[in-house]
Amino acid sequence: MLYTEYIAIKSIALHQVGNKLNAEGVKISNSELYLINEVRSLLSSYFITPFKSNEYHNFFHESDLGLNEVFVYANQIFDHPDSLYNQSVNLAKHLYEQSLHPKIKGGEFYTVYFQDCILDGKTVDAVGLFKSENKDTFLKVYPSEGGFNIESEMGVNINKLDKGCLIFNTEREKGYVVAVIDNTNRGAEARYWIDDFLHVRPRQDEYHDTHNILSLCKNFVTKELPQQFELSKADQADILNRSVQFFKDNDSFNLQDFANEIMEKPDVIVSFKNYTEAFQREREITINDNFTISDSAVKKQTRAFKSVIKLDQNFHIYVHGNRELIEQGVDEKGQKFYKIYYLEES
Repeated sequence: MLYTEYIAIKSIALHQVGNKLNAEGVKISNSELYLINEVRSLLSSYFITPFKSNEYHNFFHESDLGLNEVFVYANQIFDHPDSLYNQSVNLAKHLYEQSLHPKIKGGEFYTVYFQDCILDGKTVDAVGLFKSENKDTFLKVYPSEGGFNIESEMGVNINKLDKGCLIFNTEREKGYVVAVIDNTNRGAEARYWIDDFLHVRPRQDEYHDTHNILSLCKNFVTKELPQQFELSKADQADILNRSVQFFKDNDSFNLQDFANEIMEKPDVIVSFKNYTEAFQREREITINDNFTISDSAVKKQTRAFKSVIKLDQNFHIYVHGNRELIEQGVDEKGQKFYKIYYLEES
């Protein structure tokens, strides 16, 4: 968990990075920015506030971590903090080289050195990389000859960070602990910040394991199980609900315990374990058999665990628990039905 109360900006450099495909170029400033305290405080809030998730990444490279450009430049900044300006120029040029999709917008690119970041109880420095691409219209109201005038100006909304990255000075040998945000792109160009520029992958930790096992479980129950076994929608909803409850009720995860308690039947347990191995191979990930459950990952993932039974175009039944209160059958006319028991309406 990241605590942001004491984080302070030590130094900052700003450059303009355009779209290379459109030959917009890079505008390099002559020196670091000098900030008055009020602006320093506003920028600190603008940069840091959006980082609320406990999901972290590591820098990587397919052949050698030392070939990851951002990792190398971050090493230089941490080893020699006074080199921030020079490395910010390298980072801006590297970002420009990755800005090759026609929909990528140019914008201001910030390289920031932070002190007193508290990550998982440990105080560390951090390097922040941020890009503002979108501009908002602001109204400027000012007095004039006994009345008022209004003018419009285009500027950066400090409540909307477009792209961000915090590189914490810990676990260097593993590619650092890296937090990433991309709130803008959703199309084909969406991954250029994360994949092409930063080149990071999910960190192997409790958040990663919890997130992946929940995704695996949902896919298994909704896609794999119905192909192998006769399973009603109500049964699927029941397994999904009990899976979520398992993660809410326990502090740690054990694959065998989970399979025995949730999947129950021996043939279903075998199928689940086989699917678990295949899931990891296909996605080139590793999920530990035992790990501490991440509450934040459970909270985020369970939003997608909506147990809904859709009946033609007439009804949707939302199932939240207790499979025994739902009966399924066919009447004498051949019409399918669900019988639902309840204590009171709300």
